[in-house]
Amino acid sequence: MTDGTRVPIAKAKGRPMLQWVGKRPLREVRSFPAQPVERFGGPAAPEGAVAADVDWSGWPDRFDRGGLLFHGDNKEVLAHLLANGFRGKVDLVYIDPPFDSGADYVRKVQLRGASGSVRLDGESHTLGEQIQYTDIWANDTYLQFMYERLLLIKELMAPTATVWLHCDWNRSHYLRLLLDEVMGADAKRNEVVWQRTSARSDASTLSQIHDTLFFYSKTGVFEWNPLFEAHGAEYVAEKYTHDDGDGRRYQLVDMTSPNPRPNMMYEWLGHASPAKGWRYSIATMQRLHDAGRIWYPKDKTKRPRLKHYLDEVEGRPLQSVWTDIFPVNSQADERLGFPTQKPEALLDRIIRASSNPGDIVLDCFIGSGTTAAVAQTLGRRWIGADINKGAIQTTEKRLAAIIEDQARAASSEQLAMESSEATRPAQLGFSVLRVNDYDLQIQHNEAVNLAVEHLGADRTKTDAFFQGTLGRELLYIVGFNHPCSPLDLQAVAHELEQRPDEQRDVVVVALGRELACEPWLADYNRVRPINKIRLVELRTDPKYGKFFEHRPASARVRFEADGDVVRVVIDDFISPSIVERLSAQEGVLTPQITDWRAMVDSVFIDAAYDGEVFTVAEADIPERRQDLVSGTYDVARPAGSDRPVAVRITDMLGEEILVVEERGGA
Repeated sequence: MTDGTRVPIAKAKGRPMLQWVGKRPLREVRSFPAQPVERFGGPAAPEGAVAADVDWSGWPDRFDRGGLLFHGDNKEVLAHLLANGFRGKVDLVYIDPPFDSGADYVRKVQLRGASGSVRLDGESHTLGEQIQYTDIWANDTYLQFMYERLLLIKELMAPTATVWLHCDWNRSHYLRLLLDEVMGADAKRNEVVWQRTSARSDASTLSQIHDTLFFYSKTGVFEWNPLFEAHGAEYVAEKYTHDDGDGRRYQLVDMTSPNPRPNMMYEWLGHASPAKGWRYSIATMQRLHDAGRIWYPKDKTKRPRLKHYLDEVEGRPLQSVWTDIFPVNSQADERLGFPTQKPEALLDRIIRASSNPGDIVLDCFIGSGTTAAVAQTLGRRWIGADINKGAIQTTEKRLAAIIEDQARAASSEQLAMESSEATRPAQLGFSVLRVNDYDLQIQHNEAVNLAVEHLGADRTKTDAFFQGTLGRELLYIVGFNHPCSPLDLQAVAHELEQRPDEQRDVVVVALGRELACEPWLADYNRVRPINKIRLVELRTDPKYGKFFEHRPASARVRFEADGDVVRVVIDDFISPSIVERLSAQEGVLTPQITDWRAMVDSVFIDAAYDGEVFTVAEADIPERRQDLVSGTYDVARPAGSDRPVAVRITDMLGEEILVVEERGGA
């Protein structure tokens, strides 16, 4: 890691080079530490349940040996992976980024409503367009977003790695040029067209029924496993016209040599040698005869032919147009209610073709978790990331269920009964981590460790007061449960007085500061040539800023009871995570959210909440992005019920808050 927090990024050298307003090269990125949130391990499994030949020697020691699921901005997640041992380690990347298509993806991070605007890099954007993952950005902002992430992805890829980028027709031409620039035009391997749906009757011109997948490699030597697809019914009916009476279909194949082979000129069971000789030697012919693989005509003037069985044919080599994989519809067993969910069959094909068991598969737009789910099933290691909390929760539940099934199968010796070629999982556990979205309501020592890692400081555990050093300065970290005050600074000054031989200056680190700190520091430092004190505020400092504390959403809700009807009124709602993300957007001076409903994705109400199971009596989920939730609801309490009404509010980042009526109403 350079300077403790900054990671160098190589230049894009490909041609042609796409230009846009505000294009900025990515020379380096700031790396933020990761905070472990949860570890999941399936039920105890017997020895041999996990593949033994997975090479973990290059896996960074700081991470558990298992799947890694990161909650955070994927730019910061990719930088964290680069700074912590994954540079050049990823074998396959699949990304399904926002398409910039105008689609209404409810689970995407996008504010509701269309009012309010500020200026970003010469472009006009509504506040709803400033948070990542919206699908209505101005073109220049979208291109810069994708450019930066592709540069980071390339740094993570191993020399034999490949990247598959999934997009639709709206921005495919731009994304292809971006890939040419970042990866190099000679790194392009294929453009795959996936027919994802049937023709629609509502199209104004030609119905858009396909997506595009761009397939690039990092170098000219890349991982590729040829795949085959089954022959169609028409082809089988035309070519495989014979059967042995047991249902095994076959076709007859010529056994004569295509080229003159004098050493293959011989008579075979009364059949004269072909003019150019037989295709096989006498010994091979005998083996085929003994196995019943040769068809003999009654007419000796005609030649025997080889039986070519349908069930022994791999099929047709996979082509670049895929029409045999269907989207996840409303009746599909794998459907999770995630608008951008991709079918497992699609990822199964990509992962099988471009990786091997034990390889590392990365998806930094993890969404519903399909990439990680298929990678886990196919015995690959995986890394996923998403800024949307709903995506993390969905993926976590999905992977936990798969791993539990895998562990139980091993415990019941199902694996032993399967084919010896059965793919065993590479791991039976995963970790969930946050990157720059920290829960700081934790022990002070853990918060100190996060700050030390973020600053690139050296930890000193033998000093009872100072936590370490930052360069030549002593480091003191103020508790994150309050902003720095003059009392904290006075404590540092008092400690220095107790150390008359100490010559070093001090850097004080805090999450916030009181206004009185500035005059105190100016007065203190004015007369001191040594032992000067400076203050770093982790959210706003030019060098170390944008350090996010995860603060839960909050709401003001009134419950007005009138007999069996309860009026629920949401007076206010605030999502600190959304506010902080908005404030961190480059170029935004004073972002303001004038209507709290812009931050709300949905509202659900339980008319008689039992404290455990939330039963939805009313749901408010606006159909269109520009629509807002109502905020006022009349719900009927079940007759005779003394249970309270409860409201569950979900913000556009997927964070939920539950507000329960106090007995007797408000």
